[in-house]
Amino acid sequence: MAKRIQFSRTGGPEVLEYVDFTPADPGPNEVRVRNQAIGLNFIDTYYRSGLYPIPTLPSGLGSEGAGVIDAVGGNVTRFKVGDRVAYATGPLGAYGEFHVLPERNLVHLPDAISMEQAAAVMLKGLTVQYLLRQTYRVQPGDTILFHAAAGGVGSLACQWAKVLGARLIGTVSSAEKAEHARRMGAWEVINYREENVPERVLALTDGRKCPVVYDGVGKDTWEMSLDCIAPRGLMVSFGNASGAVTGVNIGILNQKGSLFVTRPSLGGYADTPERLQMMADELFGLIMDGSLTVDVSQRYPLAQAAEAQRALAARETTGSTLLTLE
Repeated sequence: MAKRIQFSRTGGPEVLEYVDFTPADPGPNEVRVRNQAIGLNFIDTYYRSGLYPIPTLPSGLGSEGAGVIDAVGGNVTRFKVGDRVAYATGPLGAYGEFHVLPERNLVHLPDAISMEQAAAVMLKGLTVQYLLRQTYRVQPGDTILFHAAAGGVGSLACQWAKVLGARLIGTVSSAEKAEHARRMGAWEVINYREENVPERVLALTDGRKCPVVYDGVGKDTWEMSLDCIAPRGLMVSFGNASGAVTGVNIGILNQKGSLFVTRPSLGGYADTPERLQMMADELFGLIMDGSLTVDVSQRYPLAQAAEAQRALAARETTGSTLLTLE
């Protein structure tokens, strides 16, 4: 028997259960990973709460982890037992000692990247890769706005934008988080609890605003974000930390300056094994050459996943949070 986190109904963190389970054998084109570190992400709370639908309950939770392959199914060609691997695109069930998943969802993990680094960075780092390198290809000299700049995704975005020669303006909710974002490489930081974000962006850009705004917050920042975008600029709405953006009048994009908007996801970009490995290789390369620092600021035992999610939702965390296996 092994341990995992599951939930039988949607709701708050209290619905998470720490239970015994028998790890499944991998089927054709599947592998079984013995996890050594597990990543905690905001998207996990969307599934737990019911914001994102769950096909069947009870369900496992979590989509990010790193470990060693301990069994392979038929037709698996890219991996073997003993390989060091990492994953970030599901299926749900990473919150456990073992996880069975399709071969196509795994990447090879270089020896120079630790299990903790991989579990802390895969989902967040690949998200930053597609945001800054594909959704809008950030150029040297760009001034961009990134909400929640002290979080796990934001901390990596601050560093990566600096590597690309861009000026990242980050929004945060406290002086402590502002200092964290600056340490990570943010060019300027706006405390949205004390300052008017569009006014500060206008001042920081000499009235030009930003060619792109990256918004993982959602409902609370939607209109604010639009007011920070230069004419014909791009709104990248990639998360719902404050709730989903709904009931939008598309005409507002015209009113705000003929703006573009996109709602991307990692699955929409890492849609083949080759593209996924390419994105991961770029991420790992920046870690190995020292351009990106993986910031693991919190660790919780797997049994305390509910408390970890509560802290995450309350915005009490900075950087990345890991669930550890004892």
